[in-house]
Amino acid sequence: MRCKAVTDNNSMKNLLAAYFVRPDASDPEQRVNFGTSGHRGSSLAGSFSDWHIAAIVQSVVDYRRDAAITGPLFLGRDTHALSLPAWETALKVLAGNGVDIVIATDDEVLATPVISHAILRHNGADFQRAGAQPADGLIITPSHNPPEDGGIKYNPPHGGPAEAGITRWLERQANEYLEAETSGIARLALPEARRQAREQDLIGHYVETLGETVDMAAIQASGLRLGVDPMGGTALPIWQRVAEHYGLALEVVNTRVDPTFAFMPPDHDGKIRMDCSSPAAMANLLNIRQRFDLAFGNDPDADRHGIVDAGGLMNPNHYLAVAIDYLLSHRPCWASTRKIGKTLVSSSMIDRVVAGHNRPLYEVPVGFKWFVDGLDQGWLAFGGEESAGASLLTQNGQPWSTDKDGIALCLLAAEIMAVTGQSPGERYAALTQRYGEPHYRRIDTPCSAGQKAAFKQLDAQRVTASTLAGDPITQVMTHAPGNDAPIGGIKVTTANGWFAARPSGTEAIYKLYAESFHGDAHLNEVLTEARQLLDSIL
Repeated sequence: MRCKAVTDNNSMKNLLAAYFVRPDASDPEQRVNFGTSGHRGSSLAGSFSDWHIAAIVQSVVDYRRDAAITGPLFLGRDTHALSLPAWETALKVLAGNGVDIVIATDDEVLATPVISHAILRHNGADFQRAGAQPADGLIITPSHNPPEDGGIKYNPPHGGPAEAGITRWLERQANEYLEAETSGIARLALPEARRQAREQDLIGHYVETLGETVDMAAIQASGLRLGVDPMGGTALPIWQRVAEHYGLALEVVNTRVDPTFAFMPPDHDGKIRMDCSSPAAMANLLNIRQRFDLAFGNDPDADRHGIVDAGGLMNPNHYLAVAIDYLLSHRPCWASTRKIGKTLVSSSMIDRVVAGHNRPLYEVPVGFKWFVDGLDQGWLAFGGEESAGASLLTQNGQPWSTDKDGIALCLLAAEIMAVTGQSPGERYAALTQRYGEPHYRRIDTPCSAGQKAAFKQLDAQRVTASTLAGDPITQVMTHAPGNDAPIGGIKVTTANGWFAARPSGTEAIYKLYAESFHGDAHLNEVLTEARQLLDSIL
């Protein structure tokens, strides 16, 4: 159920009042449902409330007990209207269970990468030698979703998004609490819960250590004129402190924080959505890009990056290829055995760049969670996905953030320009001269419940065609080649193109991705034949 957009004070009051309405646990749409990025919903739809958050947080407490996670829990939130009351609910439940809670100083909002970084630093070797107990984190955010939405996600001690086994357990446990009308959930009053929480300058520590993963000295010396639009989110205090700490010529072009996000241009479909990979949503920054050598945008929890140069907003696939190409030439401490991660619906330009550097590729299903172990253990140097999310190791090959880090990826673009003298867009043009120019598209197609079920039964033998858009089919995949995990759909490749299809977990559609290195007309052929093939096997 899609709820009405929050556009004024009255609708904001209704949204906040609805947060305290008891959900109907018998309604599937009002139960806890963990997707790839935690539980999301809206109080106006009965899918995000005080009861949901209390049940989820108590379930996290139960999981911590069973997993012997006894150290601090870092608790953060973004700037969506529902994030503050949800943060307060979480704080009350955590304190009621005696959890050691760490929050930001002065109730500052906290970005996803700051939480991930804090978890990793606490759980690092120095802390373990000192006898510290493992830490984890909760982040109250629906990411780039519209203003009326809320969200919560759990990051275990590895610092990244919780894997499916954990989220399935949390979902089941939380729904049991909802069915029991929250019986068994411990809470303290908010004033006492606040007194129990410990404040730490987590943003300050993150900012001060950015030089470990990005060459901040090169950016300082370059004098580049940088612009940033935090889109009213958690990136705002980070960018302000980055500019001050490093003395950069960096202008934060929008310092407004408004839970209605009224300053945001409508996205392509007319909705307010803080998507830094969308040219429509990034219109404010694009309109003034001539004032800067390079400009950036971030979504509300700062786990996504938007890169703007003289050519406009870079396609996320293009920037991933540029970032990987640069890093493999400018990180001498990254051993040649370390892999480069991509999701299977990311551009094959990445495959060609990685092969050009004689490095191993690690291709996984959709979802950043598949990169977490590799980044945490150091055998994965970089992990990126087509939706403008990525993270990387430090310059000396240590874990930095095992969740997506939009701040570091923006600063990496500045490093690239400072060191090479070329913008990311110019470097991508050079890559197309070397490897060819891909044409990429994603299309959402209506999909029945029966077709969704059929996706789960797909195997490579169902594809009997030998060619795709005139080229021999080289591979048919229902499992990712990097980790052999099910992709929840299918991918068909040739030497010059591919398509992949997977059903949406929340909408009656399947997502069809395709790419061609033979031009837009050939891409249309790939898409047409992909639809025909899918219609025949679904």
